Amino acid sequence: MLVKQVSAFIENKAGRLNEIADVLANSNIDISALTLADTTDYGIVRMIVSDPEQAVLALRESGVICKITETLAVAIDDAPGGFAKSLKTLTDNGIEIKYMYACISHAVGKALMIVSVDDPEKAQELIASTDAGKVNPSEIYRHI
Repeated sequence: MLVKQVSAFIENKAGRLNEIADVLANSNIDISALTLADTTDYGIVRMIVSDPEQAVLALRESGVICKITETLAVAIDDAPGGFAKSLKTLTDNGIEIKYMYACISHAVGKALMIVSVDDPEKAQELIASTDAGKVNPSEIYRHI
């Protein structure tokens, strides 16, 4: 399933991540997944949230530079080989994986991963016909 990811660019200084978390909390936005990559001066916070458009509005109002990008949610069997099987479906068909991170999942026996790929539409077509493509939107966009 294609999902909207919010990417925020922040200064790499104490308390800045907490400020973003407060902005989202005050806007009643739930975070299902988050990853942070940093450099010396700046970091990129990538998040899956309950309302991506509202999150971007709230963050921009607070002075944060951010944008929405498409990523792929993949339901991986939570068993040995589940991860490899899902990756093989993509890589055997020429899909480049840029990065990935875990997402909260309530599906028994499944681990939910957010995957950034070079061709989201093609990846979605490939994964949709497999068990890994069976992601319920309510797992991602959990509205409070």
